[in-house]
Amino acid sequence: MDISNSIDKTFAGRPLTRAEALLLYTEADLLTLGKLADGIRKRLHPDGMVTFVVDRNVNYTNVCESKCKFCAFYRDHGASDAYVLSEEEIHGKIEELVAMGGTQLLMQGGLHPELTIDWFENLFREIKRRFPGVQNHSLSPAEITHIAGISGLTMPEALRRLHGAGLDSVPGGGAEILVDRVRQEISPNKIGWQGWGAVMREAARLGMPTTATMMFGSSESPEEIVEHLFRVRELQADGGSFTAFIPWTYQPGNTELGGSSATGVEYLRVLALSRIVLDNIPNLQASWVTQGARLAQVALFFGANDLGGTMLEENVVAAAGCTFRMSREEMVELIRGGGFIPAQRSTSYELIKMY
Repeated sequence: MDISNSIDKTFAGRPLTRAEALLLYTEADLLTLGKLADGIRKRLHPDGMVTFVVDRNVNYTNVCESKCKFCAFYRDHGASDAYVLSEEEIHGKIEELVAMGGTQLLMQGGLHPELTIDWFENLFREIKRRFPGVQNHSLSPAEITHIAGISGLTMPEALRRLHGAGLDSVPGGGAEILVDRVRQEISPNKIGWQGWGAVMREAARLGMPTTATMMFGSSESPEEIVEHLFRVRELQADGGSFTAFIPWTYQPGNTELGGSSATGVEYLRVLALSRIVLDNIPNLQASWVTQGARLAQVALFFGANDLGGTMLEENVVAAAGCTFRMSREEMVELIRGGGFIPAQRSTSYELIKMY
């Protein structure tokens, strides 16, 4: 197969096959990939704007029965440093977020054996009552499926009830690689890729915005990276509600899986391929949390048009030894320094403020 055909089709805005995308990913030079992805970004976002959201990650518990081999954050139930945040502690964290002009709450924890849907419904209702201007963008598909199971509900029933209690949108955490061979190796106790997709389909059916993610650099092949992207693309084409795609690199520090992480060049290749394949998802986020500010700025020329959240708090990636931080002011200057127009957005990508 001739790589020039893949390049020509991308320039022309025509969708690639899996084989063509794989060839582009494995054979094209880095700058060619970047140029192709940058062209798609300019087509989708011709205004030259790069957005971000002011948010906070609140990890309501670190207890998790999934025990993924790549995770340094989880603790066993009953461990000396296991915790569940109280409602008062969670409210205090949201108050700090609101005081800083934040609009997005991302609550994720683990698959706790005792936190049934009643706990979440009570919490979400009170959050919505106290903080009506905050978007509750919380719980991964694995968490939602787990909550349903221990509450004696079907997944659609649980998601409908959570949505009714104040869950506004569903983040795409726990996707890792949407290929069950990889999932069996790195997270054998977590839902398979079809289970992840089922939650996202149901969220879209309920009218809830969603995002999709990919954690790469652990044990997947180039073919499996491509398969992940096409499965996300096909979910979106089949009525999905993905507003953004966020790829990031596996962080091996303090994990059972160990090994090494993907390089910055590998990150840029995957980011660019994501923009090329997922041209039916409007936004592509650069992961400054795992890559740092400078590489995130370079990522804006490899297809990314968004820097995600300012993350007033982040604990999961930090547990693996990755502790990049960035204030709103630093993010604005980073975007401006790349020659783009900085803008604060909501979770659903409505503009709040231009800088």
